[in-house]
Amino acid sequence: MRNRVIVITGGSDGIGAEAARQVARQEQGHRIILVGRSRQKTAAVARQIGGEFFTADYTSLDDVRALASGIRQSVDRIDVLANNAGGIFGRRTVTVDGNEKTFQVNHLAPFLLTHLLLDLLRAGEGGVINTSSASARFVGKIDPSDLNHVKSHAPMRAYGDAKLANILFARGLHARYSDHGINAAAFDPGNVRTSFGAENNNVLTRLLYRTPLSRVALISPEKGGANLAHFLTGRPGTDWGHGRFYAQTAPAKPRQTNKQANDEALVQELWTRSADLVGLPAR
Repeated sequence: MRNRVIVITGGSDGIGAEAARQVARQEQGHRIILVGRSRQKTAAVARQIGGEFFTADYTSLDDVRALASGIRQSVDRIDVLANNAGGIFGRRTVTVDGNEKTFQVNHLAPFLLTHLLLDLLRAGEGGVINTSSASARFVGKIDPSDLNHVKSHAPMRAYGDAKLANILFARGLHARYSDHGINAAAFDPGNVRTSFGAENNNVLTRLLYRTPLSRVALISPEKGGANLAHFLTGRPGTDWGHGRFYAQTAPAKPRQTNKQANDEALVQELWTRSADLVGLPAR
């Protein structure tokens, strides 16, 4: 297998950074490009692994467009794109683009980035891995008429909807572009002990992520990173299947999630509405 060009968003810390370290240690020769919001933190990880980095703030779609332009000037192909950046936030906030922050950061920004890099993905192995969450199953319930949670908003519900959207997006990519060499999947890395949820003041989230309970209830960043690394180094069609969802406990085996993930009409409607929100044709 030739050396891969791997782009990892959310690569400044957490499972993105840990997956990058593990891939760099285990598979010499891959070109790893990290994307993070913090220049200092992302550059530090890139130095550790001998990789490259870009910075982008997903609350601005113009930042995403600039990121895509920078990557396009740097590489002539992408073998794997890990849409790993995301987070859960507190009270409802609207971005400069007019979208609810959780929905934009977790879904719309990676939706746009992937589209802007499609030709590079086609030129490479075409792997697209979306980091989802068990929240998609337990609290996700997408209302296509209220994707930005104008009618009602709760942090965990908004996050669950966005993580469910990651799964629907992988299915949409498979339906539209599998014949063009795009291989997409979504996975749940598990509840990982990271800085996740730092901007969320929900009592349960604070208890789980910011107290000693995290040592018992959450898996290590190393384990979560290994779950992501499995998809970065695995072979589509052999180690993981196209358009499917996987749970961290058995990365090679597809898992059931929210029943909405099997709604083909919803896959199409989410795609159309997402394309409209980021200014893309809904092809």
